Amino acid sequence: MASAALREKQAPIKASYKSDPSSALVTLTSKGTLDSSSITCKLDTGRQIQGAKAKLAGLHPKAGGDDPDISGELCSGDMLLEALVACAGVTLKAVATALDIPIKSGVVTAEGDLDFRGTMGVDREAPVGFQGIRLGFEIKLADGAEVDEDKIEKLGKLTERYCVVLQTIVKKPEVRVSLRSAQNSEDGIERGMAWGQKI
Repeated sequence: MASAALREKQAPIKASYKSDPSSALVTLTSKGTLDSSSITCKLDTGRQIQGAKAKLAGLHPKAGGDDPDISGELCSGDMLLEALVACAGVTLKAVATALDIPIKSGVVTAEGDLDFRGTMGVDREAPVGFQGIRLGFEIKLADGAEVDEDKIEKLGKLTERYCVVLQTIVKKPEVRVSLRSAQNSEDGIERGMAWGQKI
């Protein structure tokens, strides 16, 4: 998308966020399901990528992106929540297997609250990124299974402790960001620039 076209598409969105800040608030949701057959979590990614060969990241409609059901493009915020659901679901199943807790079925849900004024540059005081994330599990145990509350509590605590994506979000790791560019000049010499910082 060309620069002018993107600005033209985003201008009315930014204007609406300035006049009505609440219109910039959105909660993204990701869900996954568990069953008794394996230590896996099946993500509910929606019909936009069912036939796709690869996931394609794009702008969220609240940032000027196209309808994902038509374009097949997923917001990277959705992908982050999907990663959390997938990791948490698989971790829960692995821990349940180790503790001999027979899970018949289950649903894992992650919700994240965003204020698009931040990422759109409408309000410098508005945060960029998720302000809140909620992760939940609803499980059904196998018929006749005898599992006490202590074991369920242990399942929850160990899932939280060993879920890599959850722990990465909770305990902010050291992050380094770098950007490198290269361009051939008219005289045929490649020129490059670089930027980087530790966050």
